[in-house]
Amino acid sequence: MGADAERRGRALSRPRRSAAGYDESDVRVRPGRSSRPRTKTRPQHNDAESAMVVSVDRGRWGCVLDGDPERRIVAMRARELGRTPIVVGDQVDVVGDLSGKPDTLARIVRVGERRTVLRRTADDTDPFERIVVGNAEKLFVVVALADPPPRTGFVERCMVAAYVGGLRPVLCLTKHDLAADSEFASAFDDLDLTIVYGGIDDPLDPVLDLLTDHLTAFIGHSGVGKSTLVNRLVPDADRAVGEVSGVGKGKHTSTQSIALALPGGGWVIDTPGVRSFGLAHITPDDVILAFSDLAEAIEDCPRGCTHLGPPADPECALDTLPDKERRVAAIRRLLVALNSNDPW
Repeated sequence: MGADAERRGRALSRPRRSAAGYDESDVRVRPGRSSRPRTKTRPQHNDAESAMVVSVDRGRWGCVLDGDPERRIVAMRARELGRTPIVVGDQVDVVGDLSGKPDTLARIVRVGERRTVLRRTADDTDPFERIVVGNAEKLFVVVALADPPPRTGFVERCMVAAYVGGLRPVLCLTKHDLAADSEFASAFDDLDLTIVYGGIDDPLDPVLDLLTDHLTAFIGHSGVGKSTLVNRLVPDADRAVGEVSGVGKGKHTSTQSIALALPGGGWVIDTPGVRSFGLAHITPDDVILAFSDLAEAIEDCPRGCTHLGPPADPECALDTLPDKERRVAAIRRLLVALNSNDPW
């Protein structure tokens, strides 16, 4: 007789007990997976150190501890952050291995509130906005006066994004040796826009005066001399790019932003060259509200006013400010640019 048959025989011959004969000692409960509920209490990470994000590469973030360019680490996003976006310029708290040695990995456990945000969309029909840079104080819009020829529309759209995001725009002109008599800059006279020259033959002191001890984002389309200017400002930029973006999965390319430390203090964020600057997330009211001297006036505008003036908006309250006609006209040019996103 086999072993199975023997066990069945013993079970059948065992006397049965009535229900009253059982007690709790006879009960055997196998613990299930849900028998020990998961705690919702998250660690406080009181020992976390502050860092600034200087590069992003496919799930790995290059950071510098306490803003010190010599204390570089590589970090991943902690699981509790989910899909929280983390961009160059963000202030984060990190834990784990902060030695910065090769093949070590820290964790980003908190992302600080952004003081300023530079956003863009792929085009004006794209509902998904992309955060390009966080916490930058200034936006350097780099434009060549020739080869390629400048376009006011691109500058105006960048200015709109800067004003709405809380950044101070600066127009940096290059290649003016090829167009010394250009009147391009005069188009922005009534917008209080700071203008500086950053061509290869121009002195760097005026540019450095605006950049030192600040976090500044650079933007411009390909061929305007943006990379040349960055390499002049950061003489070892090529080496720095390799160090900052060496996060284990690749090197810096034109599709990623990267922050580089200035020798005299401060940071410049080199952003990818752009063909268009979508502003689908910005409304005309957002633009006007960025100008404190005009923000109060639009409270008297009718609902749905686009602030473009007659004939589109015959009752726009901006037309009741006769002492600001030139400024209103300049800002309306920004609003026209807001509605036109041609590729460059």
